[in-house]
Amino acid sequence: MQLVPYHSNYANAFYTLNIEWLETYFYVEDYDRDVLSDPEHFIIKPGGHIFFAVENETVLGTVALLKRGSHAFEITKMAVLPEARGKQVGQKLMQYCITFAKENNFQQLFLYSNTSLTNAIHIYKKYGFVKVPLEQPNPYKRSNIKMDYNFS
Repeated sequence: MQLVPYHSNYANAFYTLNIEWLETYFYVEDYDRDVLSDPEHFIIKPGGHIFFAVENETVLGTVALLKRGSHAFEITKMAVLPEARGKQVGQKLMQYCITFAKENNFQQLFLYSNTSLTNAIHIYKKYGFVKVPLEQPNPYKRSNIKMDYNFS
């Protein structure tokens, strides 16, 4: 498996994987459709990043770093192909994001999630994320937890 940066060839996989994940676990918000339909406009051009886990030309998973400030990025739009779940694809993407953040001198790395996703919350904690107050309103109706990465 290789971890690679965004290329327009992967735009459809970014959309498809995320829509499948959202429909399986929650629902698709209008904001999700906008971002997923045009990731270059909403994520890449404003200074964000999208990464893909690819094996034998199949996209197994994806994650985005959405720029939210000069050195602040939100980990978002992480999704893994259903048949690749349980194979640590998400963990490899998470570690890649953390390493990328450190190498690029990010000052803040955070994410929004939902406490019903117990496996995901466990992984976030394992990789050094800590719960912080969730601002209101928050960007996602389905989110009930915010976590920051502890760089120290």
